[in-house]
Amino acid sequence: MNDTIQDNKFVELTYQVSDRDTGQVFTAVEFPLGYVHGHNDVLSPHVLEQLEGKSAGDTIAVPIDCTELYGPRDESLVFTDRIENVPVEYREVGTTIVMQNDQGENRNFIVTRMDGDTLTVDGNNPLCGRHVIFTLNVLTVRDATDQEIASGISEQAIGEIDGVSKVPI
Repeated sequence: MNDTIQDNKFVELTYQVSDRDTGQVFTAVEFPLGYVHGHNDVLSPHVLEQLEGKSAGDTIAVPIDCTELYGPRDESLVFTDRIENVPVEYREVGTTIVMQNDQGENRNFIVTRMDGDTLTVDGNNPLCGRHVIFTLNVLTVRDATDQEIASGISEQAIGEIDGVSKVPI
């Protein structure tokens, strides 16, 4: 009998996030993501709930309204400035700039547009306002070890964190 995803199971999966309407792939993770179900919030609660009961070899597609995750788009987080006011290292579309407000809170802004005279940055999450499909491929489901349950990650990752790569014998 195959193991199914439930609390205290170690799970490895790959995933991709695509636009529901256009099919454009925003991100794809091909290197397996490993976590201990019920002990690690690496994925949103809605996605974790959809994974419950699935087995290795299963693929699921979870629709997500990103407005629920990131809030509505806020146009006050979009700024355009003259390009000469922007340091050279930030003058490339896609560059992330970390800015701090008066309360000391950090927010990531992404350079979204440049022309010969101006540069525009946007502090909204790039998925804000979009409807996406989160497609997950379950690769492994097995009992987690006590050490994995305590840390929420795989023993291999624990070994790498400790500076020791464990090699199976």
